[in-house]
Amino acid sequence: VQLQASGGGLVQAGGSLRLSCAASGRTFKIYAVGWFRQAPGKERDFVAAITWTGGSTNYAGSMRGRFTISRDNAKNTVYLQMNSLKPEDTAVYYCAAAAKDYGPPRGQDTAYDYWGQGTLVTVSS
Repeated sequence: VQLQASGGGLVQAGGSLRLSCAASGRTFKIYAVGWFRQAPGKERDFVAAITWTGGSTNYAGSMRGRFTISRDNAKNTVYLQMNSLKPEDTAVYYCAAAAKDYGPPRGQDTAYDYWGQGTLVTVSS
């Protein structure tokens, strides 16, 4: 499974961005796709996740209500719509795919088997 994240960029505080994660290869292996982010000098944090077929979602508490994860199975793509962005949302955003069925999509990065290259989101104040 290969993952390609895109859609990052520079946006002012209060603005919106939509990230895309395009999956290719053996996509039948995918159980869930998650988004994580890593700010400079900080650890990687969970953002949101969605199961590939059923559409169950999981959000980090601080993102709930501002971020929305969705999928388009026909395009093998998962999206992360980010609204009301804040400077503290500045980070490299990574998408990852889990091949194991854990039930609801998990927030632990150890649950994910395949990782994309990341896309940079910069929110200016």
